[in-house]
Amino acid sequence: MEAKEEGAVPHPTPPEQPYTIYTPTEKWLIVCLIAFGGLFSPLSSNIYFPAIPTIARAFDKSIELINLTVTLYLVFQAITPMFWSIIADTYGRRHSFILCLLLLSLSCVGVALTPTHDYWLLLFLRCFQAAGSASTVAIMVGVVGDISTRADRGGFLGIATIGPMFAPAVGPVIGGVLADKLGWRSIFWFLCIASSICAVVMILFLPETLRAIVGNGSIPLPRFYHAVIPVIGREGRKSWSQTSSTPTSARKKFQNPLLLLLHIDVALLLLINGVVYSVFYGVIASISSVFHDAYPQLNETELGLCFLTIGGGTLLGSWVCGRLLDWDYQRLRLALRDPNVEQVDETSGKVDDSFPIEKARLRLLPTFLAFFVVSCIGYGWGIDKRTHISGPLVLLTGVGLVVITVMNCIQTLMLDLMPTHGSAITACNNLVRCGLGAALVSGIQPLLDALGAGYAYVLLGGLSALMAPLLYVVIHIGPRCRARRIRMAEERRERE
Repeated sequence: MEAKEEGAVPHPTPPEQPYTIYTPTEKWLIVCLIAFGGLFSPLSSNIYFPAIPTIARAFDKSIELINLTVTLYLVFQAITPMFWSIIADTYGRRHSFILCLLLLSLSCVGVALTPTHDYWLLLFLRCFQAAGSASTVAIMVGVVGDISTRADRGGFLGIATIGPMFAPAVGPVIGGVLADKLGWRSIFWFLCIASSICAVVMILFLPETLRAIVGNGSIPLPRFYHAVIPVIGREGRKSWSQTSSTPTSARKKFQNPLLLLLHIDVALLLLINGVVYSVFYGVIASISSVFHDAYPQLNETELGLCFLTIGGGTLLGSWVCGRLLDWDYQRLRLALRDPNVEQVDETSGKVDDSFPIEKARLRLLPTFLAFFVVSCIGYGWGIDKRTHISGPLVLLTGVGLVVITVMNCIQTLMLDLMPTHGSAITACNNLVRCGLGAALVSGIQPLLDALGAGYAYVLLGGLSALMAPLLYVVIHIGPRCRARRIRMAEERRERE
């Protein structure tokens, strides 16, 4: 018996599975695909702005009544991701993404064909547009959480948000040109064609990434879940097809995303992000009116081009922010490293719960927030005093650069805290920021009329500055809130 045991050939230990089977190049391809899809959430809203006077004349309605279509759009943009996030976190990202784009495409056909005597139909179909487009960002963030770890999540999320953050600037330019050259209906035909192309690209190439279904991507799935051309992840699936694979988490039952608001650290992060975003959106929504008043020599095309400065800032900020997040994360890990304690390899997806992730993501934000406040105030006084147009335009670039940095840092941290609820946490973020954004947009013009641009933006900058102390509160209480969630999750598993 002993001889048999001595001569027995030990079973080889199966290699530890990677966090994801996708190569870095394949991850970037997925991120580019979802960034393309995420573009349509803000684009569908902002491309509409330059055509509002034209549509008002076509429907023989006041500007206020046409603005109601914008308000309703923002309301549905805030609400509908709550529904789609449940679908995406339960049944998968791929089909949810495709269905959203198809809904957007079909609703755009309806708006483009709306008779000018049916104002109610315009309102109705704009709600469906919001229902289709708004959730693409929530699903996009969920995909990033599926394929990335804490160590590289900032870079991926920074690039993924380039589309959603650049669209508010480039959308009005496209909308203005289309409305001027081809009529207001061409805007919606453009959206229909573009969203349909994106849906086809997703059908052909986007793999399913929900970890509750595919694990690290190596679990065989029914054909229904496959991309038509499954080139992304093909080699990884071949390499790991012989190993035992299981989903990394059980498929979740329907859960109310609003329950995430009960976590105090998450609620504070949503408030900070919502206030900063609403100020940013207030700046964008008022660019045409304040520049038209301050620089009346500008024509409609030139006014539209002014949006490119803030868009350029968000584009640069998205690229810089992702690298900054990953760099500062590694820098803090090295600074806190204890040579006597074995380090957790987070590139494999393991999480070091003792690491102060809140400090890693937020410690630079007070500086960026201060720069955002200064840029807003300087922009307001530049407009108020009718300085050379280059001054406000440069400050708009600064606003765009900093706001995307602030929002991406907070969004990345929320994804770190709730990695299995990527779409749900983004839906909550969308609810708060779009709700606050709708409120500020509805009040920005009366505020400018009452106080003037200078004092109006001092007020908005001061509102943003009030968020700085809350950042330190989250850094302080965050680890305790996180430890409590971990303890409650373990107790729940023991009961089950």
